[in-house]
Amino acid sequence: MSRTNFKELLSAGVHFGHLKKKYNPAMAPYVFMERNGIHIIDLNKTVAMIEDAASAMKQIAKSGKKILFVATKKQAKGIIAETAQALNMPYITERWPGGLLTNFATIRKSIKKMQTIDKMKVDGTFDSLSKRERLQIDRQRAKLELNLGSIVKMTRMPEAIFVVDTNKENIAVAEANTLGIRTFAMNDTNTNPKMINFPIPSNDDASKSIECILSIIKQAVAEGLEERGAEQQAKDEEKKEKAKQITEEKE
Repeated sequence: MSRTNFKELLSAGVHFGHLKKKYNPAMAPYVFMERNGIHIIDLNKTVAMIEDAASAMKQIAKSGKKILFVATKKQAKGIIAETAQALNMPYITERWPGGLLTNFATIRKSIKKMQTIDKMKVDGTFDSLSKRERLQIDRQRAKLELNLGSIVKMTRMPEAIFVVDTNKENIAVAEANTLGIRTFAMNDTNTNPKMINFPIPSNDDASKSIECILSIIKQAVAEGLEERGAEQQAKDEEKKEKAKQITEEKE
């Protein structure tokens, strides 16, 4: 069953690319035509490619691995944060912390520092400090929260990243590619889809278009999580049944 509705993509303006002068020739296979100096994306290709991307992301979620969602441009930040939170996935909507993937151990240390400050506040250590020290620590905590708060639960490397605007998030894409982490992205006509494992030819500037694509991705990932939960439950019930049988046999 297809998750993608061609008419919905059309009404959300997913097909509107950039001005011809901003064109990246690598997007040629996905451009349908040019109208008034603007490239129009071939939505038939978008439908096929978003289905591929959604299926792959569903399998990642079903396997219990994490997908890191990345978008720092203002039209996409809120949508990405909302989607990732609903799926309990990590996300970055502020500045990309350089080395987040390639230097993950150092980033984890910063997260642990944040958790240590929180512990100090709970166990009373914080209250015994001077007012100046408390102020310094609070500032440090706020800075860490802004940059890393949304990835606190990312205890290991993600299996994949999903990006809105690969030009803006080029460092994130480069780090993922260096490490062989699978990449999924909305690729507008000014980007290079060859840098991405699962490109989705689409307008990455309009919030309606971003919302439309993300809702399809969200549905697929949610399906994967649901199936994982059901499988886990079935295994737990099987274990309980076996334990019950062993107990009965002993009696």
